[in-house]
Amino acid sequence: MNESRLRPFSRWGVRRSSAAAAALVSAVALAVGALAVVLLLQRGLTQSVQQAATQRAATVAAQLADSGSAGIRQSMAGAPGELSVAQVLLADGTVVTSSPELEGEAAIADLRPRPGTTASVQQRLPVGEDTYVVVSTGVAGPDEDYVVLVGQSLEPAHESIARLVLLLAIGVPLLVVVVGGATFVVAGRSLRPVEAIREQVARISAQDLSERVPVTPADDEVGRLARTMNDMLGRLEAAQRTQRQFVADASHELRSPITALNAGLQGLTVHPDATALPTVCQELMAETARLDRLVGSLLMLARADERGLPLHVEDVDLDDLAQRQRARLRRATGLAVRGRVDPVRVRGNRHQLDQVIRNLVDNAERHASSQVRISVFADGSDAVVEVSDDGPGIPVADRERVFHRFVRLDEHRSASLGGSGLGLAIVAEVVASHGGTVAVTESEVAGARLRVRLPRDPHEEAQASTTAKR
Repeated sequence: MNESRLRPFSRWGVRRSSAAAAALVSAVALAVGALAVVLLLQRGLTQSVQQAATQRAATVAAQLADSGSAGIRQSMAGAPGELSVAQVLLADGTVVTSSPELEGEAAIADLRPRPGTTASVQQRLPVGEDTYVVVSTGVAGPDEDYVVLVGQSLEPAHESIARLVLLLAIGVPLLVVVVGGATFVVAGRSLRPVEAIREQVARISAQDLSERVPVTPADDEVGRLARTMNDMLGRLEAAQRTQRQFVADASHELRSPITALNAGLQGLTVHPDATALPTVCQELMAETARLDRLVGSLLMLARADERGLPLHVEDVDLDDLAQRQRARLRRATGLAVRGRVDPVRVRGNRHQLDQVIRNLVDNAERHASSQVRISVFADGSDAVVEVSDDGPGIPVADRERVFHRFVRLDEHRSASLGGSGLGLAIVAEVVASHGGTVAVTESEVAGARLRVRLPRDPHEEAQASTTAKR
């Protein structure tokens, strides 16, 4: 129900909705205030009229108490323009004397208070068209008891209230219009920078995200909105630039094995030499394997960008994975393989962690001169995997960049050795998804050392942390 009531305001826009809301609120507030003023004025004027009637009744009662009804007639006439009448009655209701306006009239009210007490009532009288406040006072005279009735007209009070109501009936709508108009103008001026931001954003195309929205010098909501919008555009521009570079690099990397496959197949077609067939097939299989690894790496990074790497967690012995890679490296190369491998178990995805160690070892193999060190050990609550080589090392300025995608510090050498520039990027993604870190340091054998730190049991640590917080 509330949504349906508010929906028309949402169709009007912020400016009109603000003006309408301000006008509505001011109208309600002014109406309540006007009603309160009218009621207070009416109460005050009525009390004033009643006090005047009470005072005149007291004056007449004092004369009756002193001298009785003799000579009281002169006090029955009120002051000119006073709109007041009076009567003196006996205790049984017989009229003794009255104001000239009430000559020949019966008692104007049925009030018969005892001597020394007062009563009042509002009612119409035989004179005039308006309502009177009638005050009755009981008097003990020198000869017998009397009742004094004084009627004071409410006509002046009603006229004052009518004039006030007319003034409010004209003034309140005018004030509501003024408040609504002022709010409309002020809201328009306040929203002008927001509209400028909207127009600028509408002009920015997906092909060129280098433009920015204007920023107001004031540190207000609009200025913060503009700065936030510019920050978002900057992130979008950087993401677009990274995406375009990624697509370009991926296309370049895919072109090489595809070209090799195409050349090999064309060679077999043009020169179908049976003696060369095994060699060509081996070359084609090597290029196919390279293409498969490249596509797999691209798919893994794409999944990491989209929704993170899926983790099928189990107990993983890092020492077993490291020993398998050490054996593979010894069989495939003539490099000396050294290092310390201690039994260390973590919780993680076995396939992904195996790929981390494989990529680290492959990277070290491509750059090593004579030896590679593969070490696994525990360091407090962390499991540490270190792979180092005795190659040229990695300059300090490039130690963060090597984990970016398609980065090769030695373009020709890495490409010739089969590197795609994605291995260390995958290492960084997998390690981050396991809550760990990876860094490049100096190797003890003068090359580069890549160190991976993983929590030995991140789930138990998280549970312990939650229990401690509770």
